[in-house]
Amino acid sequence: MTQIINSNTVDFDRQFQHQTAEVNGVRIHYVMGGKGEAVVLLHGFPQTWYEWHKVMPALAEKYTVIAPDLRGLGESSCPAPDYQAQSVAEDIHQLVQKLDFKQINLVAHDIAGAAAYSYAVQYPQEILRLVFMETLVPGFNADTTGQTGNYWHMGFHMTPDLPEQLITGKEHEYLTFFIRNFAHRQDMISEEEISKYVNAYSAPGALHAAFEYYRVMPKDAEQNKRDFKTKLKMPILALGGEKSLRDLPLTSLQLVAEDVRGGSIPHCGHWLATECPDDFTQQLLTFFSDKN
Repeated sequence: MTQIINSNTVDFDRQFQHQTAEVNGVRIHYVMGGKGEAVVLLHGFPQTWYEWHKVMPALAEKYTVIAPDLRGLGESSCPAPDYQAQSVAEDIHQLVQKLDFKQINLVAHDIAGAAAYSYAVQYPQEILRLVFMETLVPGFNADTTGQTGNYWHMGFHMTPDLPEQLITGKEHEYLTFFIRNFAHRQDMISEEEISKYVNAYSAPGALHAAFEYYRVMPKDAEQNKRDFKTKLKMPILALGGEKSLRDLPLTSLQLVAEDVRGGSIPHCGHWLATECPDDFTQQLLTFFSDKN
């Protein structure tokens, strides 16, 4: 088994560089390092590129790792013109082109799943392998998560204006509760990491941008249904946390793709790369190296 390197034991800043690129009418901040095939990591809410800091060093031993901040979030430009999945996917597509990669391995968590699916539909020839973590395809959910108390935040975040009004000035309280509420391995989530996200989402316009990703989900679902002609053919790994979405990502992806594998990571909540970095990274490395 590949030994996963703890990011605290390596000189992360020497291995990875912060850069920006003007693409698709927005400025995208990204962190990049390593060599080889490209692995693009798309973060969820309420995170930034830093979601991946525990797994990036091990991935960079074999791959070029690219971890952007989504439009409107982190150090990427805010506000953005819109937050629909097609626009976010186009940001990443143009970034990949600018970095001169013809094909990529694409990994998406949480709200980024919509953009990853849109990218795969629009540019299937560019995707070597696709990974969905704790996310469902809008319009192809095959579940009732939005109707249960465990997923109260979906309707709340979609409500116009109210979340911003209630949370602004209390970002620390809300985001701390949110992250810990959806975690299983509390010991793996540091106050330092939460503080980074609190700082990012306390920036002007950041909360509004984040909630817009939720508010466009019905439009993304309609777009996906209109665009659906045939199932995706690239290999796909769909993962959930045993204590969170479980096998639901696998079930959702099977509705839109032919070659899907995956399941749930044991003893893990919503934050796979944070709570279970060794297990998660090993699954990625195994999946990426399987050329069958």
